[in-house]
Amino acid sequence: MFPATWSRLSHMALSSRGRRTLSLFSSSAPSNWSKAVADAEKIVGYPTSFMSLRCLLSDELSNVAIQVKRLVGTQHPLLHTARDFVFDSRNNLPTRGLIVLLLSKAAGPSHTASDLLAQDTVSGIHTSQRNLAEITELIHTAFLVHRGIVDLKEWTVSDGPLKDMEFGNKIAVLSGDFLLANACTGLAQLNNTKVVELISSAIGDVVQGIYNENTSNTEENSLDVKAWEEHTFLSHGALLAKSCQAAMELAQHDKEAQSMAYTFGKHLSMGHKLNSDLLPFVKSSAGESATFSFSAAPVVFHRQIVGQERWSQQLQQVKTRRNELDYSKLLAAVKSEKGVSTAMDLCCYHGNKALEAIQAFPSSEARSALENIASAITKF
Repeated sequence: MFPATWSRLSHMALSSRGRRTLSLFSSSAPSNWSKAVADAEKIVGYPTSFMSLRCLLSDELSNVAIQVKRLVGTQHPLLHTARDFVFDSRNNLPTRGLIVLLLSKAAGPSHTASDLLAQDTVSGIHTSQRNLAEITELIHTAFLVHRGIVDLKEWTVSDGPLKDMEFGNKIAVLSGDFLLANACTGLAQLNNTKVVELISSAIGDVVQGIYNENTSNTEENSLDVKAWEEHTFLSHGALLAKSCQAAMELAQHDKEAQSMAYTFGKHLSMGHKLNSDLLPFVKSSAGESATFSFSAAPVVFHRQIVGQERWSQQLQQVKTRRNELDYSKLLAAVKSEKGVSTAMDLCCYHGNKALEAIQAFPSSEARSALENIASAITKF
């Protein structure tokens, strides 16, 4: 999939006024998650803010950064995304790359690997695996930037001047395409057909997942739990799962090791998404203002438990005189049923499955770090 195609498809999944929660390992996480990530970074040798420094310091992206300054003072979501990259260390934006590196180190050398491949290893991680971690982060970041495109059809005066929104959209498309193009170039340089196929298919999965998520993020959304899991895997789990599998392929590990790596990445990302979705429901107090997506797990599960008719009644009950939703009342309504506890149970299930999968690899400091990360997603 080429950058232009990604750009066109990303327009089909525009967030409503650019306010969709970016929860792909980018939401504010509990302190135990932050600590697990910080400890893990020490094992791979350096903070994973390494994310394509060559790319970020290039002349092309420097020019983009200059243009982004023009958005200062506006409400375009691209500006907030840029601020998160630079200032918000709590967001742990490079977590995907870190997990790929940790898993590569935990798996160790393959018994079937050539001597030449073994010589290309630094601190137990192959150079190609480090490059893959960087590529994974580039794709993830391109996704985040494209998700910040504003749907101008739903633009209102309160969102800011239209010309600012249009300009911000252009910069978001160009900068996201630039990051994706660099990722595709790096992917080709790995010279591994299977890895190219895996990561390319992951890009396609993400695009499909965004589209599905966008169409279901409405009050009338009738997603059931199974459909929610399928959509969420595409948009939030496929990239990490397939990157973990690709890391094993690059080190010439067998199919069983690749399968375990894929399983670990899948369940870890699913568990983290559930944890992120649950935060507004487990951290907010009564009467506190909170916003959340209609495609968030507790909402989807609540709607399935109470039924569509009861859900419609609840929506009407929490609407204000201006026919706008009172999110604090809606949050209280969701918390009153079992949607939250169901999401918690599912989060613990995925966390435990991730822990089971990582046991297939030898005991090591890297494996322990991955176990700590998997355990952290089950804490609220």
